Amino acid sequence: MSQKPGKCNEPRKEAPVPPITPPQETTTRAALLARAAERVPVLIAGPTASGKSALAAEIAARHGGVVVNADALQVYADWRVLTARPSAAEEAALPHALYGHVPGDRAYSVGHWLRDVGPLLAGDARPVIVGGTGLYLSALTEGLARIPEIPAQVRDEADRLLRDKGLAGLLAGIDAATAARIDLRNPARVQRAWEVRRATGRGLAEWQDRTGPPLLPLEGALAVTVEVPKDTLEARIRHRFDAMLAQGALDEVRAQLDHRDPARPSSKAIGAAELVAHLRGEIDLPAARDRAVIATRQYAKRQRTWFRSRMRRWMRLSVDG
Repeated sequence: MSQKPGKCNEPRKEAPVPPITPPQETTTRAALLARAAERVPVLIAGPTASGKSALAAEIAARHGGVVVNADALQVYADWRVLTARPSAAEEAALPHALYGHVPGDRAYSVGHWLRDVGPLLAGDARPVIVGGTGLYLSALTEGLARIPEIPAQVRDEADRLLRDKGLAGLLAGIDAATAARIDLRNPARVQRAWEVRRATGRGLAEWQDRTGPPLLPLEGALAVTVEVPKDTLEARIRHRFDAMLAQGALDEVRAQLDHRDPARPSSKAIGAAELVAHLRGEIDLPAARDRAVIATRQYAKRQRTWFRSRMRRWMRLSVDG
């Protein structure tokens, strides 16, 4: 807690001059496609429904490479339609990796993803890594603390605490340094921080301060964030969710009902909870659709905030339409 300035004879210290951050480089789609001919890994980040997957596929089709998933929900085999995973035809047309390769009942963390993506960086095919999970991409280019595996009983304890006492129950067990770094409104981030401290006796911030070198330094990649005007993105989100419903999203959720566990990471697919509520007769389909669209918009806002904060050294591709 900051203290009020007291009376003393010490000279007043001038506030430090903040470092000058160079302006973020901007690019056009045509220029990006031309630069992507270089045989370096490509990284594409962007909010949901921004068109980043189509861009990755175009780069791989033009210049070769394997499209690699960096979305924390598209890794799960349970979901294709609801997570906007590439279709079976799209996966057959181009090499793809790390899509739908994890059973829905299995925990999968950023550490697992880094272990899976490592061999792809060393392979013959140039990776075109695309996704909206900023933590994956930041860990790839900035490094990740090597935190021990969290025991199942600790995760179960965290699940019970969150269920019984909500976020406040978990926040009480997080150290101040970690609380200052994470999004305290994000249940997954808060629970992860609680589990780390409970299992290891050290706060997540302390582990992060011991971060090793990154697998892929940013200087060794062509990295771009895709930006779409807010109104345009919201229209795309509405249109895409309607398309998901037309493509069978409701049937996909229905297939998960009997063994659905809300605590599983795979159950966090945007729109799943709303469609479950409809299938259980709690709300009608138009209401489920509207709530899912709102949840998707909120998720996109969190993504944009992350990219603006953590990816200032990445190029920026502005998409108008």
